Amino acid sequence: MNKIIFPIAIIALIAGVASFFSFQSSNELVYVDVNKLLEGYKRTKVEQESFKKKTDVIKSNVDSLVTNWQSELKKYEKEQAGMSTKERELKKELLTNKQQQINNYQQAVQKHIQEEDQKMTQTVVNDINGYIKEYGKNHGYPIIFGAGGNGNIMYAEDASDLTKEVLEGLNTQYEGE
Repeated sequence: MNKIIFPIAIIALIAGVASFFSFQSSNELVYVDVNKLLEGYKRTKVEQESFKKKTDVIKSNVDSLVTNWQSELKKYEKEQAGMSTKERELKKELLTNKQQQINNYQQAVQKHIQEEDQKMTQTVVNDINGYIKEYGKNHGYPIIFGAGGNGNIMYAEDASDLTKEVLEGLNTQYEGE
């Protein structure tokens, strides 16, 4: 799930970062490394830990349902010899229906997890974009590019890299200092 959302978030972040213009006059072209911002931003880690705890609980619930169903199936397999044909058919149908319900629940849970991951990622991206916009305005940059390793910025001098300063300020703002 993160494999899909992370690249989408990076593209959105790069597009957002690249679109921030200021009316102040400065000819200096600067950039930030989007990947480093996402990885180094303290809120990213906090949100990911919270998300992991939530998903672990949900996955545990699904695992309990599957384990319960497997126990019922084993019990059925042991007892089916002593059942009438009608009882076997009914029990088999009940187990099949239960399995389908568990499968449907697993799909719904997976969809919910993906939606929550998207919300969490978007929250972090919005924080970063908002901070970079203010940072650019406050420091007189007409544009701040976002480098994400996917060809947007192929080369830039290290002196043009604002990633460290932006990340420090972003984390300071997040921590409320």
